[in-house]
Amino acid sequence: MIRRRSTPWIHKWSRTLIAAIAGCGALITGYLTIEKLTGGSAACVVEAGAKGCNDVLSSPWATVFGQPLALFGFLAYISMVILALAPLVFNSGENNSRKQLENLTWWLLLVGAIAMSVFSGYLMYVLASQIKAICPYCIGSALFSVSLLVLTIMGRTWEDIGQIFFTALIVGMVTLIGTLGVYAGVNKSDVISETPGQPAKITFNSKGDPNPAFGWEVTTTSGEAEIALASHLAKIGAKEYSAYWCPHCHEQKMIFGKEAEEIINKDVKVECAPEGLNAQTELCKTAKIEGFPTWIVNGKSYSGVQNLEELAKVSGYTGPRNFKYFK
Repeated sequence: MIRRRSTPWIHKWSRTLIAAIAGCGALITGYLTIEKLTGGSAACVVEAGAKGCNDVLSSPWATVFGQPLALFGFLAYISMVILALAPLVFNSGENNSRKQLENLTWWLLLVGAIAMSVFSGYLMYVLASQIKAICPYCIGSALFSVSLLVLTIMGRTWEDIGQIFFTALIVGMVTLIGTLGVYAGVNKSDVISETPGQPAKITFNSKGDPNPAFGWEVTTTSGEAEIALASHLAKIGAKEYSAYWCPHCHEQKMIFGKEAEEIINKDVKVECAPEGLNAQTELCKTAKIEGFPTWIVNGKSYSGVQNLEELAKVSGYTGPRNFKYFK
């Protein structure tokens, strides 16, 4: 009597495990997408003055093609959930059709897992060497991607192992080249898009290491309205909590312009980075600041870069409003 070989447990549960892990990844990236789109602050406990999740979300790497990077991660994880569950949900009853669907979805799962793992590896490099922040969400997402790759390879019996390595090589190279192409402009200079008769749009791309004394150089100039608003904010006791290394803090400076920023820097700004000039880390801890920049105006908190029209409105400013720049 010939005993039938039992199916390894990982082969039985691999699709379910893949769907569960991808579902967790979708929850994380979905949450970050909402926070990014609404201008909120992600829940992330870090030591005052240290870079955290919100600094990652405000970095140039957090936006791709004008949309939050987390949104693309969310779509990738949802795709993995669908591919993992498709043969389990759409059971036609025909062995050939089911087998074809299983084979197709396994190859697509393999391609997706390889691409996600390579891209996550690049982001971990950026997180450690460029942004220099601690982001549990980012690290968790990277671990999810690697776990999906391991489960995809071990979750079934592959007839041709060599084809897996060939696929990994091709997909990995394409993903890496595409990633480098997408982020090729991150280290370029500031972009000021001007339309005649309209305020100019500011887009900041970090270039070089920031100086602890002032961050990056402010290259825009202030008009009468910017200087008047800055003076008004100083007069009413408004505060801007920031860190010299924060790209979005510099973007806020660029919107004000050099002359107005001198007023902000003297009477409004609170430096939260311990190594920054005139750092006031204890004040930042007391204010429970979670991300930079954070404005406190008339007792209310406003997270992220603020357009001057909005600051004028919430601060009760009544002076000229012909502001030169906007986000």
